[in-house]
Amino acid sequence: MTTDEHAERFTLLRPLLFTIVYEILGSATDSDDVLQNSYLRWAEVDLATVRDTKSYLAQLVTRQALNAVRTNARRREDYVGPWLPEPLLLDANDASADVLLAESVSMAMLVLFETLTPDERAVFVLREVFGFEFRDIATAVGKPVATARQVAHRAREHVRARRRRFEPADAVTTAQITEQFLTAATTGDLDGLLSLLAPDVAWTADSGGKATAARRPVVGAEKVAAVLMSLFRLERLANLRIEKVNCNSTPTLVLRGERLEGVFLIEIADGRITNFYAIRNPDKLLAVGVPRQIGR
Repeated sequence: MTTDEHAERFTLLRPLLFTIVYEILGSATDSDDVLQNSYLRWAEVDLATVRDTKSYLAQLVTRQALNAVRTNARRREDYVGPWLPEPLLLDANDASADVLLAESVSMAMLVLFETLTPDERAVFVLREVFGFEFRDIATAVGKPVATARQVAHRAREHVRARRRRFEPADAVTTAQITEQFLTAATTGDLDGLLSLLAPDVAWTADSGGKATAARRPVVGAEKVAAVLMSLFRLERLANLRIEKVNCNSTPTLVLRGERLEGVFLIEIADGRITNFYAIRNPDKLLAVGVPRQIGR
């Protein structure tokens, strides 16, 4: 039976546990479900048998997350158009000063994680982001320690070969570029807009076939600028309001009308915008209503 001590231990570690599961699943909504199921299992555990609460709970939620991956496999296979992680709205205590943590929940890193197998993803997250011992990681993924080490090596090499270095601009620069972008886009200033875009800037839109969006990524400053000019045209904005928030440790614009129209994450590097991640699928927009805490 659950006790106050069960609840206290779980609540204390919840930001870390949520982050582990979110990085494995890429879905804040599914992560909430995994944590709920994990807590019910935790509530039945005899605390006298738990050597290390943090390791025990990390193993528990990882196993549940991997079960969720298998359950959702068919849903992902049938997905229409590009698939992007659910945006993660961060609260005021988002630990953004922790560069490793910020990178690990960035949209770019989560998209890269999608190229790993579920076991590789779980092992990489537990080892490289959270620094767990291999004996705990092996238990979490149900593999021998030697195999867990091999999986970690394989995943690390894969990520290293494909990752873009995460060098976040300072808060002032980020705010300035975001504001300049918003001004240029909403006033139809094409030259101003192009000056802010990297030559190989990419626009990736996730609609799941449930909203109007490009079915393939759009690449190149002029092509992306055309998409933006259409999206932010003045007559369309008359019935919308734009909010600036922080999703996935990234400047994000939220467009709202009678309902939430979309969430647009802006990735900035070397003083230019390099990527836009546009989430239009209404099922994924539900997560933006609830700010989360992350931790490690």
